Amino acid sequence: MKNLLSVLRSDEVAADLIQVIETVINASKEIAFRVRQGALAGVLGSTQDENIQGETQKQLDVISNQLLKDLLLACAPVAALASEEEDSVVAANPEGQYLVAFDPLDGSSNIDINGQIGTIFSIYRALDSVPHNSELQFNQQGTQQVCAGYVLYGPSTLLAITTGKGTRCFTLDSTQGTFLLTADNIQITKDTQEFAINMSNSRFWNDDMHCYIGDLILGETGPRQKRYNMRWNAAMVGDVHRVLTRGGIFLYPSDKRNAKQPAKLRLLYEANPMALLIENAGGKAFSEQQRILAIQPKQLHERVAVILGSANEVDECLGYLQAHPTAY
Repeated sequence: MKNLLSVLRSDEVAADLIQVIETVINASKEIAFRVRQGALAGVLGSTQDENIQGETQKQLDVISNQLLKDLLLACAPVAALASEEEDSVVAANPEGQYLVAFDPLDGSSNIDINGQIGTIFSIYRALDSVPHNSELQFNQQGTQQVCAGYVLYGPSTLLAITTGKGTRCFTLDSTQGTFLLTADNIQITKDTQEFAINMSNSRFWNDDMHCYIGDLILGETGPRQKRYNMRWNAAMVGDVHRVLTRGGIFLYPSDKRNAKQPAKLRLLYEANPMALLIENAGGKAFSEQQRILAIQPKQLHERVAVILGSANEVDECLGYLQAHPTAY
């Protein structure tokens, strides 16, 4: 089997970008070890603090963030970092060529129940025209990503990654400490009979999303005329990995709870990297109004609605939303 380094080299990925990717991967290996140890390492449970998102931090959130931060700050090609757990940009090397954005531990609610969790990351080129420690460095569309991926900490530790030449999956060989290629050129099925959505939020959805999900639930007796199954991991990495593996549609729509912040998922370090992985695997990724990768960011922790997965099903969903454009 090919290892990650040999695949990156065969794709002619620049040496300095490989260095940044390997730094993220090295941090993820250490996180994977802490996750496996669980209660034995005393890393379960919550802290007394909240992050910039207003979310209670788990101990593993803090540990994972610090591991990534420490290793990336010591990586010469890195100019700046942005993390879900940091209020603002973290400056690194002024001469660095790359920016790294990450969610250190997606799916924190699953930590204490031994459920699926993961690290999501995104890499951009630093802008010469902007100070390296400025938030404006990260005001780049998702199309500008030079690498995106996630590490899923499950029964095995998996890496899904793209540098623009397809989406691949690697599995960590714990005996060697090396990620080995186990799925090359992943292609998402265009049609599906699975959807992933948090049904507990349904009372807050707009009418057109209610209509779309309602028709899926009707199955063979409804207008879609086929049975759909719902799957929900409460961790974006787990749900998106299932979509990459066997097709499906993942949705986190806007809702009516907060007019100032109607969406939940962060554009920079959740929606954009997942959208790049999905598109490079033949799927589609949209907010309710446009392609996710075409959104021009306005702020570091900006949130967007997310609809991604099997291309034909995403189109079907968007058709429902376009029938009521004034709802958005």
